[in-house]
Amino acid sequence: MRSKILALSKNEEFKKLLKKKKISNKYVTIFYGNLNDMNNKKLNISFVTKKKIGNAVKRNKIKRRLRNIVNDAIKEISIKFNYSYLVIAKPTMLSNEYTNIKETLLKSFEQIK
Repeated sequence: MRSKILALSKNEEFKKLLKKKKISNKYVTIFYGNLNDMNNKKLNISFVTKKKIGNAVKRNKIKRRLRNIVNDAIKEISIKFNYSYLVIAKPTMLSNEYTNIKETLLKSFEQIK
């Protein structure tokens, strides 16, 4: 089954989202808002990990975890597809368990409604 996730690609999209609303928890900061000219049939979301977090292996592990959590969230809760999301990871993601991170992120996505 193909994923319903579509990544943001243009620099202007990132800049516009950073000026929109945000929700923060101890694992990530989620910027979200309605961007024009976006595909509403797919989830427009991008995952960002800063170089301060660690080497490429650690950063990719965080992105894989986030992608997996968002795929599960699409099935479990109703995420708004008309919004675009920018998920910026924090260093605490590496030191905590997957289940704790997943619970916290699902609560954050439910608050966005």
